[in-house]
Amino acid sequence: MVSVVGTSSSMAHLTMLSATRIFSPNYITNLHDQKTALNYRQFPLSNSCVFSSISGSRPKLTSIVPKAISVSTENVEPLQIENEVDSKPQGEKYDWYSQWYPVMPVCDLDKRVPHGKRVMGLDVVVWWDRNESQWKVFNDSCPHRLAPLSEGRVDQWGRLQCVYHGWCFSGSGNCKLIPQASPDGPPVHTFKKACATVYPSTVQNGIVWFWPNSDPKYEDILQHKQPPFLPEMDDPSYTHLLANRDIPYGYEVLIENLMDPSHVPYAHYGLMQTMQPKTRVDREGGRPVDMSVKQLDINGFVAKQEWGSSKFIAPCIFYAYPDPPNPTGTNGSASSTATSKDSSPGVSISPQKRAVLIFICVPVSPGKSRLIWSFPRNFAVWMDRIIPRWIFHIKQNLILDSDLYLLHVEERKIMEFGPSNWQKVCFVPTKADALVVGFRRWLIKYSQGQVDWGDNFNAAALPPTPPREQLFDRYWSHVVNCSSCNSAYKALNLTEVVLQIMSISIIGVIGLTKQATMTTVQRSALFSMAILCFVASKWVSHFVYKTFRYHDYNHAFK
Repeated sequence: MVSVVGTSSSMAHLTMLSATRIFSPNYITNLHDQKTALNYRQFPLSNSCVFSSISGSRPKLTSIVPKAISVSTENVEPLQIENEVDSKPQGEKYDWYSQWYPVMPVCDLDKRVPHGKRVMGLDVVVWWDRNESQWKVFNDSCPHRLAPLSEGRVDQWGRLQCVYHGWCFSGSGNCKLIPQASPDGPPVHTFKKACATVYPSTVQNGIVWFWPNSDPKYEDILQHKQPPFLPEMDDPSYTHLLANRDIPYGYEVLIENLMDPSHVPYAHYGLMQTMQPKTRVDREGGRPVDMSVKQLDINGFVAKQEWGSSKFIAPCIFYAYPDPPNPTGTNGSASSTATSKDSSPGVSISPQKRAVLIFICVPVSPGKSRLIWSFPRNFAVWMDRIIPRWIFHIKQNLILDSDLYLLHVEERKIMEFGPSNWQKVCFVPTKADALVVGFRRWLIKYSQGQVDWGDNFNAAALPPTPPREQLFDRYWSHVVNCSSCNSAYKALNLTEVVLQIMSISIIGVIGLTKQATMTTVQRSALFSMAILCFVASKWVSHFVYKTFRYHDYNHAFK
């Protein structure tokens, strides 16, 4: 779905390519060792899983298969995991509601207003408590009549106010004001039922995280269990721009797509550079990819690829890096990945020039997810400081769009057969699918093949497919949630209006000016300027629409 920094024989060329890093380059490279080049095209910014015909008998493979990979089309042994921890006999099951979940990047949150979000089927409101100088996460429901607190405001005393009846709450959730209560009556605002529901929350790596259980026993959960810590995100020598987008397909399909390199030359054709095979079998340049899952347990898994390693840190993080992880005191399993600021997620920050890929996949509800991503690197840092984030997001969103519909439909087909039957209906015979198979195996082994939504949702009931204009919508899925794109959207809309006013004003000046006071050359120049302003306004209008509103994607004409 996404790509990071392009690789080149010259350091200068690589540095130049890194300016467009998130979705245009395709390799993460350790510049001191070109052999560790990461084929970033292996990590596209959208999800597409390998599908075969699911009718009757399995189809014969008709594409050219290199002799180096001896693959039978009928009896293929399932991809093996080298060190799979067998915890099933003990009945170990993944507890989805006993984990930290990211809500939003801090850079995209406005301290002046409350923000409503959904995570793991829970509607929450994120707001800035200026009295404690902390981001707070509440249940998005006023205890009075259940109106959404996210539609409220932060009052002059720094309290969260429900605008339905004016009830006010402090950062601890205590009700501080019920305007309708008589001052001579009982202090009803102190009653327990008047309190807002508060979730444990913290800020780490520039992201607001919350614990989706408001039981008082979890009040100090941060002292016992922290969100996964990604050291590059806090290292000042690295870039660490964050971006986010709401995705119209589920968490399972989103995260497996990020683990799937083979679809990049096809689903994202022409959008990202790819490593070209020695022998081309098609226009796009697909090739065999050697991938394997080395360790799998309830905390996720570790994988090895041609260019380096990657980790799935359950439930949300997929983390890829060019240098093999081998920190002292770890066994290489996903559970060894850092969960505190005192340990590293498998990567020791070295002075070498390097970059990593970080994808954070948030379960929102069945058929919906949220992607937060960042591609930290410790070279050409100045580029991110002078280039606005929204410039990078133009191509990133296009890449997300390029396989969005494929994945939306794919998810529904998987659901028809049941998530636990995934490997029965999908034909995945090559090593290129190793990480996808590993993730599905983890999901089936520890969570019956899907996210456990508890009583919040029926996991088998996906929302109906909306019109394409809504499916590919960028405004509500990204722009309103991105401070950089939102500012650019407003500024460009203002620019369009100014250009239109200038065009009309110039025409008015020409019409009102007497012919004797203006030469023909002057009139022609002004008229040309009016036309240019009008044309420019139309161009800006079109650019704003396709960049911030709606941009369809048709593979047939690519």
